[in-house]
Amino acid sequence: MKKHLVVCSLLLPAGALALAESPPVYPSPPGQGTGQWASAYASARSLVGQMTLEEKVNVTRGFPAVDNVCAGNSGSVPRLGWPGMCLHDAGNGVRATDLVNSYPSAVHAGASWDRNLTYLRGLYMGKEFKAKGVNVLLGPNAGPLGRSPLGGRNWEGFGVDPYLSGQLNYETIIGHQEAGVIANVKHFIANEQELHRRPYFGVEAVSSNVDDKTLHEFYLWPFVDSLRAGVASVMCSYQRVNNTYGCMNSKLLNGVLKTELAFEGFVLLDWNAVHDVRSVNAGLDMVMPLGGSLGANLTAAVRNGTVEEDRVTDMATRILAAWYLVGQDIDFPTPGIGMKNLSLPHEQVDARIPEANPVILEGAIAGHVLLKNDNRALPLSKPTMLSVFGYDATVPRTKNTDVLFQLGYTSSPEMGQAVLGTEQHFDQAARGGTIVTGGRAAANAPSYMIDPLSAIQHRAAADGTWVNWDLDSFDPTVNGATDACLVFINAMATEGWDREGVRDDFSDSLVLNVARKCSNTIVIVHTVGTRLVEQWIDHPNVTALVFAHLPGQDSGTALVQLLYGDADFSGKLPYTIAKNESDYSVFESCRPVVPGDTNPQCDFSEGVYLDYRHFDALNITPRYEFGFGLSYTTFEYSSLSIKTQDISDAAGQSLWDIAAEVQVTVTNTGSRAGQEIAQLYVAVPESPPRQLRGFDKVSLGPDQSATVGFQLTRRDLSVWDVVSQSWDLQEGNYTIFVGASSRDIRLYDTITI
Repeated sequence: MKKHLVVCSLLLPAGALALAESPPVYPSPPGQGTGQWASAYASARSLVGQMTLEEKVNVTRGFPAVDNVCAGNSGSVPRLGWPGMCLHDAGNGVRATDLVNSYPSAVHAGASWDRNLTYLRGLYMGKEFKAKGVNVLLGPNAGPLGRSPLGGRNWEGFGVDPYLSGQLNYETIIGHQEAGVIANVKHFIANEQELHRRPYFGVEAVSSNVDDKTLHEFYLWPFVDSLRAGVASVMCSYQRVNNTYGCMNSKLLNGVLKTELAFEGFVLLDWNAVHDVRSVNAGLDMVMPLGGSLGANLTAAVRNGTVEEDRVTDMATRILAAWYLVGQDIDFPTPGIGMKNLSLPHEQVDARIPEANPVILEGAIAGHVLLKNDNRALPLSKPTMLSVFGYDATVPRTKNTDVLFQLGYTSSPEMGQAVLGTEQHFDQAARGGTIVTGGRAAANAPSYMIDPLSAIQHRAAADGTWVNWDLDSFDPTVNGATDACLVFINAMATEGWDREGVRDDFSDSLVLNVARKCSNTIVIVHTVGTRLVEQWIDHPNVTALVFAHLPGQDSGTALVQLLYGDADFSGKLPYTIAKNESDYSVFESCRPVVPGDTNPQCDFSEGVYLDYRHFDALNITPRYEFGFGLSYTTFEYSSLSIKTQDISDAAGQSLWDIAAEVQVTVTNTGSRAGQEIAQLYVAVPESPPRQLRGFDKVSLGPDQSATVGFQLTRRDLSVWDVVSQSWDLQEGNYTIFVGASSRDIRLYDTITI
């Protein structure tokens, strides 16, 4: 692994053999009920003030489901008319139920770089959760960010960059909570692998050992944006952070989240995460799915003085305040009313709304990324003959809700090595059919599924095209008269496992077998994220490459519109595609270093030098860089201007004050309309060469220009000072870069502070 200079942390003691420590921070600060929380806190305090100790404890813990399949159900307070809450998954639609939509997954939304589409996705998804009686939507995901490209849940987040993640988490949370459901941003914090994420058979969960500077500048960044959006709940993570379990880590929950960031909502633990009454004093507010040791034990802990009753009062108040904040005291359905056992007769609660349909399709289109297009192989123009190959081209054989959301069409056991402690493997390619989502908690069953081959067949019928297809052969026969060969492969991932690699021999060989026989081979990859393409990308017959990500139920419809030019490619990569696995600063997941090790450690020694920051710092050439994506048209950048504000005196100024305003003109220089995502990067002194600090999506007709504006806050230009425990705006030169990707910089200038 390549090393970078990392500032030593307050949390990481000096000494090569010393284990990282997380210092205790007590007591847990009570919520203040300020700003947008004021009215909600007033209502919550009034109701909680009428509760007995046992009733307050009831609010904070989970109970077995009686008549629903919600992932968790809180206790209720019937005497006071409080109905309790249903908590449920998650990332791309309502899980484990019928009559809901399957939205593009978060990585797909991340590849769109589209704030408005992401907000609308969050809004309509939230409306479906509300219709199903779900109070708490267990998302969005600000962690994992994607420290390792093998992370099994990376696809549940918007991308590897904390700024991009923060911006899109912000929009999602606004949408969810405007719809009337409580957003639950997760997993707090540094939860970057599935392997050893939980303790088992005497082996502790892995410890994410992260220094204070890296924590603030990288992993905490999108959580700060989430809190700024008013997120009402935060989920603490399974693994340890600096050798203390995330849901018992008082430094993180009491010190960082509730004191430094002044979080007013409630902290929810990940399901069955390690906990006991000490977690309450450390800042945990709600336990799921059952009360565990925090049921009657919490009442007893108050009676014997281990926990102050004021702490329990604060827990219940924070939970009730979140309930009031999003308006669940007014016309909210019975919790879990639409979440019945599907194998039993149940009322049909149709959560779908017509307004969502165009948003789902537009979002599916926007997350496709065109990476190669030699000799203008695309768009297709009424080909006489098309040939379609690959296991990913068609719908899976059976639509079964459990299979779709848990396993992603593989035959692997549901629980992986991270839970059982036995060596299990998850197939890199889901060869049972096309994928529209990854697996388990963030997945759901689509209302319908338009697969690529079906959509191609319908287009062929309209155009008079002859279609050949062979989805089973490893080395298929190719008709010599075909105009183009479309090869469909995928890369799958799921909660519970980390990926075993970022390529697979079967799929790569399939592509090569077709390319040897077809001079116009177009490869489409449905993928959970990073997937290497080196085995075939330079083959002269591979003319085009599309990363189709995880588009949701309108997958085939969106793809065909793009392949035929009815829609324009505008997506950009939210991660870097390397040439070699060794090019990444972190590749494999952490694991015990010797047999019998019961205390696995994972040192985040690379600091903030991940993905493009690492590639840029060491001048490593990627195959396709962060932010890269082609279009059917071309764009020119001109007229960069930067206007700085007086920011020399930090006294009285906020991190959110505007430090500089940047403008640039973008012109469509091609012959057709298109959309460009202009990106702004900043070189901050004593930091990575470039860091994303702005982006904007603009639609332009041929020869049309638009002025794109960016606002840089003090926070965008600051670094975390571990001594003063504050953000510091350094004196020096700051270079502002604007371009079409992290490497395709068109204009730049320098400001001095």
